[in-house]
Amino acid sequence: MPAERSLDIPPVYFVVALALMALLDYVVPVFPLVAKPYRDAGIVVMGLAFALALWAAALFRLARTGIVPFSPATALVTRGPYRLTRNPMYLGLSGIMLGAAILMGSLTPFIVIPAFMALIAERFIAREEAMLEQAFGKAYVDYKAQVRRWL
Repeated sequence: MPAERSLDIPPVYFVVALALMALLDYVVPVFPLVAKPYRDAGIVVMGLAFALALWAAALFRLARTGIVPFSPATALVTRGPYRLTRNPMYLGLSGIMLGAAILMGSLTPFIVIPAFMALIAERFIAREEAMLEQAFGKAYVDYKAQVRRWL
């Protein structure tokens, strides 16, 4: 079943990861990593990451290209945050998770973030990159050589 017709889409993975982070923080709050007055910085991190994801999504909309994973790409977007990362939407989701982990304060929520990023890279990014290379050929290969996957 295509990703757009199922629950196998990045926002679902994101929500599950956030829930797991909250559960870990509640059940196993190992080592208080961020002291209470500094936890509010997590809200700022979450806001900036959310803005990044929205900006990246808006550029896809402006280019009139598919935003849903594995949908046909009609344009190669390389401006804005795409000059620094090939995946600013996924980076934004990861940044929101980082902010949430800071807000929670204990070490355990932080361990979910690299697992989420690895899962997204394997489940979505690798396949999307193959599709983009097939659709845009040398232009995408050149872009990929100049811009890192994450940062």
